[in-house]
Amino acid sequence: MSDGIELAGHLARPRVGPGKLTPGLVICHGFPSSVEGGRLSAHSFPELAERIANELGWSVLVFTFRGCGDSAGDFSLRGWLRDVLAAVAYLRGVEGVAGVWVAGFGTGGALAICAAALDSEIRGVAAIAAPADFDDWATHPRRLLQHARDMGIISSESFPPSFEQWARELKEIRAIACVQQMEDRPLLVMHGSEDEAVPVFDARVIADAHGLADLRIIEGGAHQLRHDPRAVATLLGWLDRQPRPLGNGKRRT
Repeated sequence: MSDGIELAGHLARPRVGPGKLTPGLVICHGFPSSVEGGRLSAHSFPELAERIANELGWSVLVFTFRGCGDSAGDFSLRGWLRDVLAAVAYLRGVEGVAGVWVAGFGTGGALAICAAALDSEIRGVAAIAAPADFDDWATHPRRLLQHARDMGIISSESFPPSFEQWARELKEIRAIACVQQMEDRPLLVMHGSEDEAVPVFDARVIADAHGLADLRIIEGGAHQLRHDPRAVATLLGWLDRQPRPLGNGKRRT
């Protein structure tokens, strides 16, 4: 639940012995790109979650943002940010999970960074094809509102109750501003060199603002890096290098 809105999700758990702790990962999908695409948001991510659980021994939660998939509600940028925080809180409360990281794709990557700025207990973030800001959306908010309706992620005719507030969030929520507040935590910034939706420049400015980010540019990669085996391998390698909890509650460093 997020703001009283029921969110759909898939939790992948590794096969571990009794009493053994596992790290947790929340995966955030991106903004849908096709008409009625909201219905199919995150449809391929449970497969990735199961792979991470089986190969790396993580507990992985994939959820769909409000308005997408089987989740209730309507899209707003701040609402989606609260959804990330709610998903992190839920996974943190799952028995046997010790520490939560977040991996986000596209819009989900930017919001993962912003969530880490608000929740200091998020251990690290992988931001994949993430925009540094939403200024393009903020320039034409009514166009975005209609686009969101076309995508099926805003279905209520009376939403948003305040267009001005809904549009203001597009300027207020910026990964480039939030990333400096997680400079003491690990950050993977991954981007395709041929990303047609978000310029690769965004990845470089996010990484520079963090200072110690692991910046990976996938040569020839497009925006949908979820389907690029090189990007998936890079994500799995980064996750595998994160400090792991041990069964007695201590951590491997």
